[in-house]
Amino acid sequence: MKVLILYYSMYGHIHQMAEAVAAGVAEIPGAQAVIRRVPETLSQQVLEAMGAVEAQKGMAHVPVCTIDELTEYDAIIFGTPTRFGNMCGQMRQFLDATGGLWLKGSLVGKVGSVFTSSATQHGGQESTLLTFHPYLLHQGMVIVGLPYAFAGQMRNDEITGGSPYGASTIAGTSGERSPSENELAAARFQGKHVAAIAEKLAK
Repeated sequence: MKVLILYYSMYGHIHQMAEAVAAGVAEIPGAQAVIRRVPETLSQQVLEAMGAVEAQKGMAHVPVCTIDELTEYDAIIFGTPTRFGNMCGQMRQFLDATGGLWLKGSLVGKVGSVFTSSATQHGGQESTLLTFHPYLLHQGMVIVGLPYAFAGQMRNDEITGGSPYGASTIAGTSGERSPSENELAAARFQGKHVAAIAEKLAK
């Protein structure tokens, strides 16, 4: 069974979460986690102006996904930073090119899940996850979130991401905050949970 973790990350926060998701997938015997990026749409000049070049270099080893590759997996876990309460433009542009897969029903019955990040605690994490779900439904995918079986999302002793809709992290207004151990644990839980459900559906 193969699980794709497909993400976009500008400063590396979603990349770190993607690696944690993959580690969770790997906890299911026989499950293979594959990490891919969506193509960048911003110019080098813009990335330099945004101070994202060094972070981008750190993710350069992750292959860029193709549209047709999506059909090879039993589950797809998408990772996107929040942009004004929605997915980022890079992810949106990639998904907008999947009309051919929709026409053929190529993703029907596959498991779909989403994780995200935002600069602030109330920066649109939940709306990003929820507004991503219609894409999964239009493709006929089976939506899986982050159940309350992961009790870390109910913590109130620290500021943390995570909701029933998916794992998330708070990056800080200048990208200065790395994912916390609790947020990484949520990502690992989500990866394992998605893989377990995909395994059941495959039987």
